[in-house]
Amino acid sequence: MLNQTDVNPDLFILNGIPGLEDVHLWISFPFCSMYVVAVVGNCGLLYLIWQEDALHRSMYYFLAMLSLTDLVMCSSSIPKALCIFWFHLKEISFEECLVQMFFIHTFTGMESGVLMLMALDRYVAICYPLRYSTILTNPVIVKAGLATFLRVVLLVTPLIFIIRRLPYCRGNIIHHTYCDQLSVAKISCGNIKVNIIYGLTIALLIGGFDILCITVSYTMILRAVVNLSSADARQKAFSTCTAHICAIVFSYSPAFFCFFFNRFGGHSIPPSCHIIVANIYLLLPPTMNPIVYGVKTKQIRDCVLRMLSGSKSHST
Repeated sequence: MLNQTDVNPDLFILNGIPGLEDVHLWISFPFCSMYVVAVVGNCGLLYLIWQEDALHRSMYYFLAMLSLTDLVMCSSSIPKALCIFWFHLKEISFEECLVQMFFIHTFTGMESGVLMLMALDRYVAICYPLRYSTILTNPVIVKAGLATFLRVVLLVTPLIFIIRRLPYCRGNIIHHTYCDQLSVAKISCGNIKVNIIYGLTIALLIGGFDILCITVSYTMILRAVVNLSSADARQKAFSTCTAHICAIVFSYSPAFFCFFFNRFGGHSIPPSCHIIVANIYLLLPPTMNPIVYGVKTKQIRDCVLRMLSGSKSHST
């Protein structure tokens, strides 16, 4: 046990999933399987977008941003969780914990931001189809991606310094598989009210703003699609949004559960359930997004078939 004068311990112990230590090995199999699918799927999608001229369009550039974000997001947490499950390597230094926390919170925020940009992309494509290529030029896409990334970094960085200033004198055992900011703050003997308020502020400024933009975009898309005269045109317009809507559901559903449990769940839900969902939150979008986009997007399917058959792509 650390004394009151300790500002931070040399290392933390990540305890995995409390109450389920005996089945850590069994839990690791679906975690590992999903992680492998996520890495292979997103790397494959990035390679496909880079190689195929037919995919050198704004929609697929945003998809490449999403894939890169997904790769970093799940790789920031799952390998360490598997080390805990398989080899009982639970130690993590204080600095490594802060770095992991930064990457996890930054790229979960980036995930939300990219989904928002993809909603705006669909809005421009459906509401302004003739101006699509002139509005979403490559420089605009780069600036939008960079602005989204900088927004998250500027908001998350103070959170790391707030965590760093806390005194940790209640021990160094974190009941989690990764360094989540609230889980780390809870083992501090300092006042964590600032952490809670600032964490809520980040959630509102990033998640709340992005959800509002997505909602407005799809409201405008719905109005535009309903006004189309042809049923085939309406179906085609809706089909271009299906994969993105699935990505939104996969991303925000576990995020909402984690958010509300942390703040309002109390003792009504076992901590093990929360930790499992918190890991699914980092695993489900990276696992499912390449599958959904591969199945639902005709151009990606065609490019995959063309690559498998060995034929060359052509610029469009």
